[in-house]
Amino acid sequence: MLKRLINKKIGEVLIDRKVITRAQLDEALAHQREHGGLIGQILIQLDFAKESEIALALTAQYGFPYLPLDNYEIDKELTSVVPEHVATQYCLIPIDKIGNALTLAMADPTNIKAIEDIELLTKCVVQTFVSTPSDIRKAIEKHYQINET
Repeated sequence: MLKRLINKKIGEVLIDRKVITRAQLDEALAHQREHGGLIGQILIQLDFAKESEIALALTAQYGFPYLPLDNYEIDKELTSVVPEHVATQYCLIPIDKIGNALTLAMADPTNIKAIEDIELLTKCVVQTFVSTPSDIRKAIEKHYQINET
């Protein structure tokens, strides 16, 4: 279970890493107050940060390892463990399973509900890596399509 002590918010981590400025964070926070949404996604939409920079900031903030999925081959049997609609809903993909330990790549590894749902669904203990939303979407398209053919 995720029980880390978080001292800094993602915006502060991004400022410390010189990815964004204080003014950009303030603008993104104003946008969030008005429209809702996750601050990382807003920073990407406003073109203040790249997906990979947000993913790396999450790894720094929470200590989750980062896993780029570009050339990562996923065993096709794993796609039967987590249904495609669940993977798409939570923006995650199973990448490994050893015994009852299931490893996921997630865009938001702080999503406790997603982790609990996957643990209930699979009867596995979940371990998480961080990856970018677009890498995960591409991996879902690639690996779940294999199962359908």
